[in-house]
Amino acid sequence: MIPIEPNLLKNYKFVLQANKIPSNTHGYYMKWLRFYLDFCHKYGFRKADPGSLPPFIEKLRSKKQNSNFLQQASHAVQLFYSLSRQEPASKPYTPGVDSTQNVTAKENEKRLTAKGYTRETTSAFPAEAPISGEPENPKQKWQKAVAALANEIKVRHYSPKTLKSYRTWVYKIQAFLNSKAPESLDSEDVKRFLTHLAVEMKVSASSQNQAFNALLFFYRHVLGREFGKIEGVVRAKKRPYIPVVLSKNEVHRVLENLPYPYDLVVKLLYGCGLRLFECLNLRVNNFNFDGGILTIHDGKGKKDRTLPIPESIKTELKAHMERVYNLHQMDLAKKYDGAFMFDRLEIKYKNAGKEFIWQWFFPAKTFTYVKESKENRRYHLHETHVQRAIKKAVGKARLTKRATAHTFRHSFASHLLEANYDIRTIQELLGHSDIRTTMIYTHTVKSRTLKEAKSPLDL
Repeated sequence: MIPIEPNLLKNYKFVLQANKIPSNTHGYYMKWLRFYLDFCHKYGFRKADPGSLPPFIEKLRSKKQNSNFLQQASHAVQLFYSLSRQEPASKPYTPGVDSTQNVTAKENEKRLTAKGYTRETTSAFPAEAPISGEPENPKQKWQKAVAALANEIKVRHYSPKTLKSYRTWVYKIQAFLNSKAPESLDSEDVKRFLTHLAVEMKVSASSQNQAFNALLFFYRHVLGREFGKIEGVVRAKKRPYIPVVLSKNEVHRVLENLPYPYDLVVKLLYGCGLRLFECLNLRVNNFNFDGGILTIHDGKGKKDRTLPIPESIKTELKAHMERVYNLHQMDLAKKYDGAFMFDRLEIKYKNAGKEFIWQWFFPAKTFTYVKESKENRRYHLHETHVQRAIKKAVGKARLTKRATAHTFRHSFASHLLEANYDIRTIQELLGHSDIRTTMIYTHTVKSRTLKEAKSPLDL
């Protein structure tokens, strides 16, 4: 994390005291400032640009920070912005006096209050509240545009991750263009931004393409117009990517170092070729042990598919389901409010969340309290817990490869291909729309192609 420069730290402490921030919270304010500066450095925002505040707050929100911390972080950053409107302190600071402008703390507070940077500020973006009878400023328009973007994505039932990534790119182009009014954006703005990503930020080709798709969606469905021709954009170089694949021995070494239930999660990732979110979103009713079939609902692209349940772990899966049933009985005894449901299913079937068939196959260890409805609900295992467990097991197994949860999906496909399974069968099992996506695994196995050309009559 980037340390705060001594001179900046001295000036910032002065602003904290000038705004009568309680001394016992100074450490928190400086922590938020460090986080903010690190965020700007990492994501290429200008640290003195207020347009970087909304994406920073959104980043903290994605880290599950509560509303009080979000308000405090917002206030901390806004006080930092006030430094750009003051002369830097050149003399030692004396409590209660601004050594550079020779005004009292009370007078300085009045000056900052007039600019909207006071400690009474409680909302995430307090200085942006519209004044009755005045036109909206560009920042308010961007906030409305981002809200409209969220609505357009939700109405199309895109995944929350798509919303998160698209919203991030919209925030980035807002900061890049210094909050230029959304309705005045044109194709030249997009060209400059995409070129900036490739040349200055040195992003990967996939990130640049994701930015392009996000902005295309934003222009088309939020701003209501097309890009036009996008020519002359410097493209990031796309290098051929060969996924990391573990050998069968390496997979078993990792499994040996995984505690329950994470070992069972990884066995499904490898044994069925699941994506991590597909595995954690499994519910009891996805399993048909009699038919030996696992049904995946709403996979990537909202597609369903069926997979064979591995015979070697069927007993473990049944034993795990018995534990889930016992946990469900204890939850009912505690009069919990059910498992989290999706879309409007719970409105249609009010008691579905309490039925056993709708319980998560990998339930979280504790309840999640919902403030709005004052309910105790059960969620599934968090993906970060699984990722940490895998990383720890990979370290214990002393692998020489960088293995993640998705590596087991790559290994599933490669090992099937190595066993001479048809590539189209593997495509269906993985849920790929395009065979070209599956063809990448031909590079992860040894070539068995005969080099000498022969007639089929001579084979």
